[in-house]
Amino acid sequence: MRGLLSIVALATVGFAAAAGAQDPGITVKPFDQKRGGSPNVHMLSHVVTHKGAWKLADVEMEQDPNRPYVYACGFTNFDVQIYDVKDPAHPRMVYSWTIENPELHRGIGAMDGKYFKIGKKYYYAQSYQFQQGTPDADLGAVIFDVTGLPDSSKVKVVARIRYPQAPGGFHNTFAYKHSDGRVLYFATVNEGHALIYDLDKVVSGADSTTWLIGAVPNPTPSKQLGTASYHDFYVGYDPNTHQDKFYGAGLGGYSVWDVSKPESPKQVFTITGLGLDIAHTFTPSPDGKYAVTETEYQYTPLRVWDLTDGQTGKTQNLDTPISGWTADWRDLSHNHEVRWPYVFVSAYEDGLQIFDLKNPAAPKTDGHYFTCMCTHMHGFGGTPDNGWESTISVEQGAFGVDVRNYDGLIALSDMRTGLWLFRMDGFKGWNGHSVGMPNISSVQDYDHGPDGAPKTAASAGSGH
Repeated sequence: MRGLLSIVALATVGFAAAAGAQDPGITVKPFDQKRGGSPNVHMLSHVVTHKGAWKLADVEMEQDPNRPYVYACGFTNFDVQIYDVKDPAHPRMVYSWTIENPELHRGIGAMDGKYFKIGKKYYYAQSYQFQQGTPDADLGAVIFDVTGLPDSSKVKVVARIRYPQAPGGFHNTFAYKHSDGRVLYFATVNEGHALIYDLDKVVSGADSTTWLIGAVPNPTPSKQLGTASYHDFYVGYDPNTHQDKFYGAGLGGYSVWDVSKPESPKQVFTITGLGLDIAHTFTPSPDGKYAVTETEYQYTPLRVWDLTDGQTGKTQNLDTPISGWTADWRDLSHNHEVRWPYVFVSAYEDGLQIFDLKNPAAPKTDGHYFTCMCTHMHGFGGTPDNGWESTISVEQGAFGVDVRNYDGLIALSDMRTGLWLFRMDGFKGWNGHSVGMPNISSVQDYDHGPDGAPKTAASAGSGH
């Protein structure tokens, strides 16, 4: 998404206008009609979470079998909706929450959500972005205790993370179970680094001045966009080097950092070169050998990289991918989740897309399902891309995607059409060991810590 923190005013102007507008009555041009999907991808349910266009932002699923909850957050109403999907064919909303006095707020609003667990308690962190001059411009995230679900009366706001040093909130976040036992929260902020918070301190009621424990510098700022901030990132344990690693998309390129000691990150290597401006998303394979990256501009594919020379110290910078993948050369994809060898993509106008990296040098599409009721011109006839909030932009449609590891349920958020749940034939869940990989993905093992990491006395957290 082009709504980046240091140009949050630009992004949020578009969102504010969209949020205050009536549904434009979108029609689908005959040559652009896309319905349904491949025979191996099955739509289980579809929930229209908000009426009109440009409403739904990201989606997050809990991963424990006894907690069938999906979180959807809204660009408009600045809200959080929680669904019980015990029966995926019939999702049931069990809780909703909206920022106080939403009519006074302007900005992207509820952008990105992450659940986490400390001890026996479950929490959900909702990031926010509001413009200066409106309430909560310094608000980065609201933390909910969701242990008592599905009883909505037991869901409570337990903390709010504010960062007045750089108003504009948190654009993207990542909750990570560190090898030292701590649960950390990485956040994109309108500065030249990502922030690191200790979530145990946040939820335990400790002095808020102790919450922030570190920051990861961005060595690849975007000259084109004039910003030094990160867009988003992935954090994972590397069992080959026994390090906790941060994989950051720095808008002008990508960088990898050793965050084994989050108070003092150490740079490992970068990925920079031609065509990598607006570097958006960076996701490694479970073993850290390969990575999939996205850059946020039309006609660009997802790039696949062999990270070996960077990870082993042979080079300090990579500049040549080994392959690329796209659903439609006229479009671009947005976010993705790697469950090796599969990559699950929320591909804007091309909906849910799934491809595999069984041969990383030659990615192959495995399935798809179109979710966006979009009008688009693909740049034909001289029609310009007028920004992702317009009806002719390719930056519309499928926004976020998540995968539930224990049974393979796929959740997708579409900015226009809402929440979707899917299954793919032959994909009944994911564990890295079954494909000869570490059992490492964006899903965290909050009870035991990262796969391959030495066990620590703090591996289960404090129990708050």
